[in-house]
Amino acid sequence: VQLVESGGGLVQPGGSLRLSCAASGFTFSLYAMTWVRQAPGKGLEWVSAINSNDGSTTYADSVKGRFSISRDNAKRTVYLQMNSLKPEDTAVYYCAKYAGSRRPRWTLLQYDYRGQGTQVTVSS
Repeated sequence: VQLVESGGGLVQPGGSLRLSCAASGFTFSLYAMTWVRQAPGKGLEWVSAINSNDGSTTYADSVKGRFSISRDNAKRTVYLQMNSLKPEDTAVYYCAKYAGSRRPRWTLLQYDYRGQGTQVTVSS
């Protein structure tokens, strides 16, 4: 399994970025995917998830209404569109694969594979 994130960078507050995660080594269309992040000096924070069976999406309260997760099964890629970025969104963003077609109900950080991450810095 390989997950490779891209699209991070430096952006001003209020700006937008689109992260991509290219997947290989497994049948992408069968598994739920998630984005998590880790800010400097803090623990991992779950951000968003998308199921494979119905494409349903869920978001952390901290990003709801600003971020949007999507997937393209033909391209084996999951995306995270981030709008209205805030300095507190500064973190390393990781995409990860869940073990099933739906995200876990409670253990949102219980994924089985994770990429190397891409840095997002929101600063003026």
